Amino acid sequence: MQVHRELSQLPDFRNAVITIGTFDGVHAGHRHIIRQLQEAAAAVQGETVIVTFDPHPREVLFPGDNRLRLLTTLPEKIALLDREGIDHLVVVPFTKAFSALSARSYLEDFLIARFKPHTIIIGYDHRFGHNREGGLELLEAEQQQYGFALIEIPQQVVHDLTVSSTKIRNSLQEGHITLANELLGYPYFLEGAVIHGDKMGRQLGYPTANLQLPDERKLIPAEGIYAVKVMLDHTLLNGVMSIGTRPTFNGTDLRLEVHIFDFDRDIYGSELQVQFIDFIRQNRKFDSAEALIAQMDRDSAEAKERLNQL
Repeated sequence: MQVHRELSQLPDFRNAVITIGTFDGVHAGHRHIIRQLQEAAAAVQGETVIVTFDPHPREVLFPGDNRLRLLTTLPEKIALLDREGIDHLVVVPFTKAFSALSARSYLEDFLIARFKPHTIIIGYDHRFGHNREGGLELLEAEQQQYGFALIEIPQQVVHDLTVSSTKIRNSLQEGHITLANELLGYPYFLEGAVIHGDKMGRQLGYPTANLQLPDERKLIPAEGIYAVKVMLDHTLLNGVMSIGTRPTFNGTDLRLEVHIFDFDRDIYGSELQVQFIDFIRQNRKFDSAEALIAQMDRDSAEAKERLNQL
C-alpha cells in the first residue's frame, strides 16, 4: 500500500475507486466497505483509494473538546489498512482552511481535480464542505458532468458501522474485551515504548515493563488485570497486564504495566504491542504486599489458563 500525505504530489490513479472516512479501528464493519471497494475496483481494473484525515476532524472543528479517544493511532491505522491490501491511502491534513471549503470546491478542487475518480463509494449520510452543506445529492447531480460512478452505502450498513464503533469503545471502557475483539475482528492493542518505573513489580517478584503510549488520544481499556499477548521483535509472548493506579500502594497516576511470563531481558526503550485477550478482574486495594503477591500468583495462573485455551 502506498501512503500519500501531500495532496500536491498524488500520482495519476488508474480508474480510482475511492471512499472517504476516518476508519478508526479498521473494524469488521469497515472491512465490509473495503471488500466492496476492492470488488468495484477489480470490475474496472482500477485501484483502491481510501481518503482519511489527520488530525481527526473533531479536533479541528471542536478544539476545546478533549473527549476524543482513538481506537487506532494514525500509524496503527496505516498498518491495519496495509494488511487489507488497499492500493493507496491518502492522509489529508485536516485544517481550518480545508474545513472552510465550500461543498462545490470540495467536489471540484479536491475530489475531481486530485483523484479523477472512476467510482466514489460514499455513505448515504456523508456530508462535506463548509457547514456540511454538501452530500450525496450534490454528487448525484454532478456525476454525469464529471463522469464518475456513484455507489451509495445504504442506511443500515452506515448505522451498523456507527453502532459497532460505539460498542467497541464502550466495551473497552467497561472491560468487555472479548466483545470488543469480536467486533474489531482482531485483539485490541496498545503500542508504546518501555520506560523506567520504580521497580516495584520486581520487588514483588513480578518484574513489569511500563508502557508509555505515543498518543494521549489512544483509548485505554478499563482499569483492571488482563490476559495479554505481547509482540516484541516480531515474537509473540504471553503475559498479564495491569492498568491502574496501584491502590495497594496509594498510587495516583495511571500505570500500564505488563509482566511477560518466563522472560528476563532488559527491554527499556523497546517498542511493545500489547494485545488484550481477556479481562481477569477489577483492581482493588489489598491489606498487605503479601496479600497482593498471593493475588498476583492467582492472576498469572488464570491468565496462563485462558491464553492456553487459544
